[in-house]
Amino acid sequence: MENNRSSWGSNLGFLMAAIGSAVGLGNIWGFPYKMGKSGGFTFLIIYLLLAIFVGMIIMVTELAIGRKTGKSIISAYNEVSKKFKFLGWLGIFAPFVIMSFYSVLGGYSLQYMSLNMAELSFGLSGIFGSKITGGDTFSSMLVNPFGCFVFTLLFIIICMLIVRGGVEGGVEKFNKIGMPALFVMLVVVIIRGLTLPGSVEGLKFMFVPGYAVSAGFISEAPNIVTVLGTAGGQMFFSLSLAMGVMVTYGSYLDKKENLIQNSAVIVIADTIVALMAGFAVIPAAVANSMAAGIAPADMALGGPKLLFVTLQDVFSNMGAIGPLFGVIFYLLVLIAAISSAISLMEVVSSHFIDKAVAKGQKDPRKKIVLFVALAILVEATLVAVDGLGSNGIAPMNLLGMSSAPTFLQDWLDFMDCWSEGMAMPLGAMLLGVMVGWELNPRLALDEVEVSTKVGKGFETFYTICIKFVVPIVMAFVLAGQMQDYFGIGAISYIISIGILVVFWGITIATKKK
Repeated sequence: MENNRSSWGSNLGFLMAAIGSAVGLGNIWGFPYKMGKSGGFTFLIIYLLLAIFVGMIIMVTELAIGRKTGKSIISAYNEVSKKFKFLGWLGIFAPFVIMSFYSVLGGYSLQYMSLNMAELSFGLSGIFGSKITGGDTFSSMLVNPFGCFVFTLLFIIICMLIVRGGVEGGVEKFNKIGMPALFVMLVVVIIRGLTLPGSVEGLKFMFVPGYAVSAGFISEAPNIVTVLGTAGGQMFFSLSLAMGVMVTYGSYLDKKENLIQNSAVIVIADTIVALMAGFAVIPAAVANSMAAGIAPADMALGGPKLLFVTLQDVFSNMGAIGPLFGVIFYLLVLIAAISSAISLMEVVSSHFIDKAVAKGQKDPRKKIVLFVALAILVEATLVAVDGLGSNGIAPMNLLGMSSAPTFLQDWLDFMDCWSEGMAMPLGAMLLGVMVGWELNPRLALDEVEVSTKVGKGFETFYTICIKFVVPIVMAFVLAGQMQDYFGIGAISYIISIGILVVFWGITIATKKK
């Protein structure tokens, strides 16, 4: 049957959308901090190697599966493998659950942009007698469930309206404007941040091996296994892998487009933006904290506090021009959040759109996207009113626990644990087993060669990576996530590697000759 699904208007539009999906909040608050605490330039080299040997391989594979089948995530996996069709459900579970907290974080960004805009336009400090300070503002925001809900709702509405516009008229159109705008705003913030006194210490933190320890930012240098796990996890999440996005976006891709070249462009662009984000936030954060007399070990250089506490204090201390840079920065963060969120919403929506079309419904997109947005709002409301555990309804509170592992401490971590922490690395690990051992690497290579002839060198490289490197690296990433969320130490590696060995063994033993 002819495939009448939506498609990209151009390859540039696809690239902007794919890069937009990859460029998210994790790039801004995660990459530069992890790079600094994990050996600086050493971390960067390991990250780039993993991006080539794992990230690009998974991306080429997912794009190939999507374009080959021309179907949404569940249908695509169901078509290529009956044994591993459950990976499609993992691929729709992860983005749906991620949206529960991503919407809230997007709402925070929208709220901070609004506050800085109000300060810039109306001089709120003159009315209320104080500036917008990071710590006080963030604490007040978290204990205001209604306010968090309202801005979460606004963020979801923005994403819904974009996705309702369709692949070309909504997702592609937004990213063609949003990605260049994000780049320009990053440059503006970088220039301002690097001109602050003491900003060079932030650059040393990011790039000089061992500086984070010698300067007192962290107590001890991580070992090579920890660096590998940290770099692998950051690379994996940063590139939007194993969350259905690249399979879905690939299903809209024209057969003439070069999958290897496109994957390389996405990986390179995402890494460049991550480094630019580091130049934008870390030097400014370190310079401001040093000026305030804060000890390096007490600086918030990663996670939400970097964006909503440390950076807001930077803008507050810039004087009259501070709110302007606050508006620019939080608009930048908002665009990054929206570009990722609409890709996640599209993954979930496309599954139900395809099912409705198969039943003969005409143009069901607007209705289905509305229902998906409402479902996301229900789960996001729980995260919003929890306020990162500030309002007494965290899982540990409901279970009557005084202390608990990370995944029970607030609803954001709980949702993050089961989506980004478990479902995504497990899905990527088993993708390698499926393509490398149950099917055949030629599944992806044949689709790649529809538009591009690959030589024996790349075929051998791809085969080794998909069969061995991807499953093993992702097993370590999964183990690291279990260790972080559940606090079970070395047992996490036994569990993760055990899962890999079991699936490897069953797949090889039951493979049809």
